[in-house]
Amino acid sequence: MSPARPLLTADAMRAAEARWFAAGHDSFALMGVAAAAVAERAARLAPAGGSILVLAGPGNNGGDGHVAARLLAERGFQVQVAQLVPPGRLSGDAARAAAAWHGPGRPAAEADPAAHDLVIDALFGIGLSRPLEGEAQSLVERVNAAGRPVLAVDIASGLNADSGESPGVSIHAEETVSFHCAKPGHLLLPGRLQTGRLIVADIGLPPPEAPILWENGPGLWTIAVPGAGSHKYARGAALVWSGPALQTGASRLAAMGALRAGAGAVTLVGPRAALMVHAAHMTAVMLAEAEAEGFARHIDNPRIRAACIGPGAGSPARQVAAAGLRAGRALVLDADALTAFAGQAGTLSGLVRARVRPVVLTPHEGEFTRLFPDCGGSRLERARKAAAASGAVVVLKGADCVIAAPDGRAAINANAPAWLATAGSGDVLAGFITGFLAQGMEGFEAAAAGVFLHGAVAGQLGPGLIAEDLVGPVFREALAGLLRAAGPDQPA
Repeated sequence: MSPARPLLTADAMRAAEARWFAAGHDSFALMGVAAAAVAERAARLAPAGGSILVLAGPGNNGGDGHVAARLLAERGFQVQVAQLVPPGRLSGDAARAAAAWHGPGRPAAEADPAAHDLVIDALFGIGLSRPLEGEAQSLVERVNAAGRPVLAVDIASGLNADSGESPGVSIHAEETVSFHCAKPGHLLLPGRLQTGRLIVADIGLPPPEAPILWENGPGLWTIAVPGAGSHKYARGAALVWSGPALQTGASRLAAMGALRAGAGAVTLVGPRAALMVHAAHMTAVMLAEAEAEGFARHIDNPRIRAACIGPGAGSPARQVAAAGLRAGRALVLDADALTAFAGQAGTLSGLVRARVRPVVLTPHEGEFTRLFPDCGGSRLERARKAAAASGAVVVLKGADCVIAAPDGRAAINANAPAWLATAGSGDVLAGFITGFLAQGMEGFEAAAAGVFLHGAVAGQLGPGLIAEDLVGPVFREALAGLLRAAGPDQPA
């Protein structure tokens, strides 16, 4: 399982390079290191002695391409460079790199991508934020139509490095070599689909100091391991609110998710008619009868550390959520509990900020839009704005799930397979996060761990997955794998 790794926006990457150059390091030497990484990957993708077309743009991305072309020619490949602008119009390191290329070159308009074994996309780097047009657009369209494997330099041309969005045409790469750190656009959709296999090359820059943006994975959080003398309440007790009798499935999935995630005791609280349905299904999860106005009595129990409100909650969702928020326990609000505050994010924020324990909101796209209609931008920007505005950790669910904390920290999750697009999977995720909160994890870490394991389990299950499978034995296998990877002293 891939560990967490820091991500840098385009501006942050440029700032890291500027600090490096200000410390006296040579920019052309750095270009050489980056180009060598590109050449190494290209040599693996192309057949020995094969034909490689390098598409060189007007900036330093094109400079990387020119240097890589020279290195590949020296290794015996048949290399041709297609130049978007004449070399005489280049400046700085890009001009220097082009001057050192003495092999065949031609204007981009004359390039035939279909005539080569591999295409290297060195047209535009991470700074591009406008749609491609003119000759660049035509060239990208020809490359995509040719069906040849493409290796992108830093990011596929046409993609926004910060949002993953493609405002116009963009390269569809088989593999991308990025430098120093991955960028958000490599992970956010549709960028992830056009990035292909992502290789992050170490080019010698120092690691980011105190990063606040990551690709989600182990290391960003640590799974709690019970001590030898632990008991169920020491591991953490959690409540899940149940909706009416004919809407019990969602809360039942959430309760099982919390139990699987490691909460020592989980109780479903709800009306008697609903509990009779639960009783026919549940064994390890306990049941406690209460109407909405009685929920406060149960959550005020000092043994309770966390609660989940929303899956199948029905019309009392707002009343129960308000009681949960006033109680000061760690809380996950999902589904009906989010819809209950639609258009009233300020009211919800006031309740969240009046407490000290973490609150995690888990909206899908529709719920997010109804709750936070004024939060615009990319998925990453929207999740961060919502977290800052609400005071809660926000999990913006989707294939490119974003987890954002009020203090600006954020993580992008990239391990969720499409098989997760099935009814009830979000309820299980809410339960996983609740289970981790019950064990004492902080809100951001609990949410990120829950999202990652949700994707990891789904990846192991594969085709035919239904929500009930996510709380089955495969979860234990995934959790054991994480613990083994954490070190030899961790039980698995």
